[in-house]
Amino acid sequence: MKISGRAWAELALLGLIWGASFVSLAFMLREMGPAETVLWRTGLGAALLWTAALAMGLRPPRSAAFWGAALVMGLLNNALPFALFGWAQQSIESGLTSILNAMTAVWGGIVAGLLLPEERLTARRLIGAGLGVAGVAAIMGVEALRALDLRSLAQLAVIAATLSYAFASVWARVRLGGVAPAVAAAGMCTCGFLLALPATLWLEGAPSLSHSAEVWLAIVYYGGPATAGAYLLYYRILGMAGAANAMLVTLIIPPVGIVLGWALLDERLEAQAWLGLALIAVGLAVIDGRPAARLRRWASVRGEGV
Repeated sequence: MKISGRAWAELALLGLIWGASFVSLAFMLREMGPAETVLWRTGLGAALLWTAALAMGLRPPRSAAFWGAALVMGLLNNALPFALFGWAQQSIESGLTSILNAMTAVWGGIVAGLLLPEERLTARRLIGAGLGVAGVAAIMGVEALRALDLRSLAQLAVIAATLSYAFASVWARVRLGGVAPAVAAAGMCTCGFLLALPATLWLEGAPSLSHSAEVWLAIVYYGGPATAGAYLLYYRILGMAGAANAMLVTLIIPPVGIVLGWALLDERLEAQAWLGLALIAVGLAVIDGRPAARLRRWASVRGEGV
């Protein structure tokens, strides 16, 4: 599907929104634990998404099938990955987290190829995944893979979160394909909140309301634009440009996260992180297939011209 100028603009906006979410999470972690960050994000996100759904004339489904599917989606796409991101960012930079997050699209192609009959697991996808894994290895370094420490475990936690996202995307296609996007997202966040609530009370106690102004701003951003607004925008892009084009947002997010982490948190990333990002980007391009196809067409036209 060809991507329009408007879709490009909205894709760039989504990349900015999600890229900034890693910085907002870093601010929240200064005054709360990882579980509470999930609680705020899913709770505020659910409230805003249901408000949007009702404004569109949509109503919460009553079927057990929907809520069962939403519960699994809330676990795989919200509660588990959000908690892993929060735990990891206590030990690694927000910019590095945004780079590793790009593995979501790499795993997505592999998991879909393994579980969905219509998605063939081709050699191109396997090569792309291999490049992505090589990118992760470059970021972590050989020593980190030999002897795990807290920093390397945090990076592995982010990779686990991206793998959870990949399974969530397949689950959504199979079980929530016919549900209005706003309703599906609202149901997912609601279930994510219900899962996060007991975990937060057990692990960290009752959420505090005594936060600094900057942390409250981060909370509002994390649950509002970065969750409710981003999901609605993502589904708009999906409808305009298709899933393959929507996947490009994973390449926009890391530069945003890196720049904001440098500007607001004084983070500095080593050269190996940039090498890893480049390998992951090439892996995504291989999985997508379109850059290679365009190169072949260009070579063909050049050959005909000669």
